[in-house]
Amino acid sequence: MHLNQINDALSVAAQITTADLTAIIDAGFRSIICNRPDGESADQPTYAEIEAAAKAAGLDMRYIPVQSGFVRDEDALAFGAALRDLPKPVLAYCRSGARSSMLWSLWAAHRDTGTVAAE
Repeated sequence: MHLNQINDALSVAAQITTADLTAIIDAGFRSIICNRPDGESADQPTYAEIEAAAKAAGLDMRYIPVQSGFVRDEDALAFGAALRDLPKPVLAYCRSGARSSMLWSLWAAHRDTGTVAAE
């Protein structure tokens, strides 16, 4: 599992599995945001599978599924609200990490300018 640190509060990663949770906890993460809709790929674990294991391990979870290539303003605002509310540091994931990074970027632009930039 490769982590890309955005800042002290947020890192992003490609699809995680329940087997990754020990490493996620060992890395100090306290919360996880899933930005990948269930069913994008036949081999991906469902959000419910990861959520159950994460919660059993003491991690908070949030589900903000975003269809690849269709990040909406509402998604970025939901992502920002999750970052505000969840214990930090937070790990966000999707298929490759790109959607999670885009959500953070759009939310940061909104936070700094009061608007969410369109894709």
